[in-house]
Amino acid sequence: MAPPGVAVTQIAVIPVKANFMVPGFLTLLLTLLPAVAANPALDVHAIAQAVDNRYNRLQTLRAEFTETYRGAGTERTESGSLWLKKPGKMRWEYRSPKEKLFLSDGKDAWFYLPGDRQVRRTSVRKLDDLRSPLGFLLGKTRLERELDGLSAASDVAPLTPGNTVLRGIPKNMAGRINEVVLEITPDCRIARIQFEEADDSVTEYRFSEQRENAEIADQLFRFTPPAGVETVDGNFGP
Repeated sequence: MAPPGVAVTQIAVIPVKANFMVPGFLTLLLTLLPAVAANPALDVHAIAQAVDNRYNRLQTLRAEFTETYRGAGTERTESGSLWLKKPGKMRWEYRSPKEKLFLSDGKDAWFYLPGDRQVRRTSVRKLDDLRSPLGFLLGKTRLERELDGLSAASDVAPLTPGNTVLRGIPKNMAGRINEVVLEITPDCRIARIQFEEADDSVTEYRFSEQRENAEIADQLFRFTPPAGVETVDGNFGP
């Protein structure tokens, strides 16, 4: 209340509703538009063809690999060097945590642990091993033909930012493998292959230091059992 004799002027206050969210939203939208325009829908067909073209022109490939297995409450990680040569030759030379050798000359496959008294051998045609398809990576790569439902795996984070992750179901391993995940680099190299098996186990191969069309002698893919080592024929799965 005002003191006696003092006039009071009343000022009407008109509420003003300002939407401070609008400028912020517009700023965000304008920021994101260039990024959206620069990242159109992933062309899985084009990526698959580019990968096919890269590996089908190669005669040889050498890489370092890391193999990780997770299943039945256990996890195992191994690493070593890989050599591939057309047609169908491969050599997996494990160095860590222990040495072992898995190789194929395109006809027979061998598995040997140094120091063992036996080496296992089987025909490539009878080989049931997750590594065996890689023996035919050079010259026979057909991702869309080999993997049903090949599509972008947008829910799987790439190991390296900028890489593309795809998934599909292998036609020739449908009863054993639920899904294959491939990580592809911007220059269309396969950096990772992950197999999710029917028993819920996961086997993953990561490849680095890939060297293409280097000279590799055929002798590297032949195995001669050491003296005193017995050759045992039959299927195997190291």
